[in-house]
Amino acid sequence: MTTPYDAIVLAGGAARRLGGADKPGVRVGGRALLDRVLGACAGAGVTVVVGGCRTTARPVVWTREEPAGGGPLAALDAGLRLTTAPSVLALSADLPFLGEPTVAALLDTLGTGGREGVLCVDESGRAQPLVAVYRAEPLRRELALLATEHGGLGGLPLRLLTRELDLAHLPAPQPLASFDCDTWEDIAAARARIREHGNVLDEWITAVKDELGIDLDVDTGVLLDLARDAAHGVARPAAPLTTFLVGYAAAKAGGEGADVAEAARKAAALANRWAAEKDELNP
Repeated sequence: MTTPYDAIVLAGGAARRLGGADKPGVRVGGRALLDRVLGACAGAGVTVVVGGCRTTARPVVWTREEPAGGGPLAALDAGLRLTTAPSVLALSADLPFLGEPTVAALLDTLGTGGREGVLCVDESGRAQPLVAVYRAEPLRRELALLATEHGGLGGLPLRLLTRELDLAHLPAPQPLASFDCDTWEDIAAARARIREHGNVLDEWITAVKDELGIDLDVDTGVLLDLARDAAHGVARPAAPLTTFLVGYAAAKAGGEGADVAEAARKAAALANRWAAEKDELNP
């Protein structure tokens, strides 16, 4: 991903369909919806969150739309005033399955074409203006024209903006990348999905890294193989204790992904030697 970009995350809606709950703070997989979105746009130069201030997993710039509760165009305008990059990612704060691959694909599509923006298209064929990237100058131009025409941006719908821009459409690169949580049923569906067998380990590792404030590519296959070998060749409690020691050793060595792999290799070889000796004792 080479295109410099800033990000604007809209987190100030009233969440009426959630009974007025603090939607950006609702947790899915142990992480606030807002933090999940912030993780997807971690490569932004500046990330502006338009909404009430709160504790977040990574630093952001806070602002509020004028008037407060004035809707998405007012919020975009407020966020845009605090950005300087030539491209701006625009996201809502309730996207539990948005990931970096979707952000990268949006930016790549914008960078290889001459359009003024790129909207993600969901599985039903609907374009999502808040899962999108825009060129900053056309966005500023159209927001200023709309404000002049309507005497302000408060309460105006997003379609007034998107119909004036030359936009490309990108089919969602990830399943459910644009799935948003408007109701408690949506929240329940998202929570259930991340606990499915094919998703739960990646979700858990991401949540742990987010909670601990670390950014490290972890080869879960290597660690799971190590835990299996330690449990089989030594004793079941050896599995969690060994993986802890591998992490500690990797941190002392520098904390890179290669350090984890090397420590895991050494520990796995040791576990296999223990297993071989046990087999020799029990022919």
